[in-house]
Amino acid sequence: MTSVSGADAEGARRSSSDAAGVVVLAACAGWAVITAAAHDGRPEGVLLAVLAVTAGHAAGRMAGAVLPVAAPSAGAMAGIGLAVAVPHLTPGAHPGAPLGHSGAVAALLTLATGAACCAAWSTTAAGARWALGLLGTGAVVTAGVLGSAIGVIACAGVLLCSLAAGRMRRRGAGLAGLALAAAAVTGAVWAVAARRLPDGLAVALEGQLTAHRVELWHDALDIAGRDAGLGAGPGRFGELSPAVARLTLSDGKPHSAPLQQLAEQGVVGVLLLGAAFCWMLVALWRTARPTPVALTAGAALTALAGIAAVGNALSFTTVSAGAGLLLGLATARPLTRESPAPAGNDRPAL
Repeated sequence: MTSVSGADAEGARRSSSDAAGVVVLAACAGWAVITAAAHDGRPEGVLLAVLAVTAGHAAGRMAGAVLPVAAPSAGAMAGIGLAVAVPHLTPGAHPGAPLGHSGAVAALLTLATGAACCAAWSTTAAGARWALGLLGTGAVVTAGVLGSAIGVIACAGVLLCSLAAGRMRRRGAGLAGLALAAAAVTGAVWAVAARRLPDGLAVALEGQLTAHRVELWHDALDIAGRDAGLGAGPGRFGELSPAVARLTLSDGKPHSAPLQQLAEQGVVGVLLLGAAFCWMLVALWRTARPTPVALTAGAALTALAGIAAVGNALSFTTVSAGAGLLLGLATARPLTRESPAPAGNDRPAL
């Protein structure tokens, strides 16, 4: 009776988080269509991103259930391979990117590190765990070889968080900390765009971000101020930004996912983007996978959110699909019973 009751409770948790995900992703797609209709925008990019996340999540859930170790291992190798084989993932010129070759490369390597560490925590074989740990370390080295400083920082951060996760028994505090970290990065981006930082700090950050990127962020806030409710319409930032007009070649994006949502889809668009991130963390909190797996995936997705806040990583289908895939792998229900990770707890707890 206890076993049946526990299984029912687990199924209820999974069903509620899955239902929340469906609602949030459907709302993201629906709001993009509404704002596009209001301002003659182009919602195809948003719809493709939502589809990529959905497809990646579904694939991860199925693969993770059948191959809880092999599937994330293969995903990690695929991410590293894509970063090496396609070092310039940005379409056209990208203005002064502080993200190495591109934000997409840093994002792919970050997700690959998270997948490798999740695979390591999913196996009980010491040799395999060490090998998968080396695979995650290889992603850090790859980021350095490709010249992506932010990639090195993000991948190393995921590795350290994964090691720390092995000693945590309650995942709620860890996931709450990750949410606060993502909110802090987003707040810092808004402060730079709104010129709310002290002069010395603002000059230092502008030197790292490049003056043109900061101008793009200023333009995003200006455009959002004209219609904070609906925004300017998906895909229209490039038409309205003076900073974009001054460049001969440009991808027409503000290189910040939250600011792009604000400029093109208004305050509601930003709230929906935040809701999608929160849904991912809630799904990881409710999953019955070992706590180190949930926290490692959460750390990788939080690092991706930070990269997307200062770059255009989410403009690429491979990154969106990779994020959904990692979430699916970390929330899958393996067909064979898993052993709890050392010093961890395989049940969500606060």
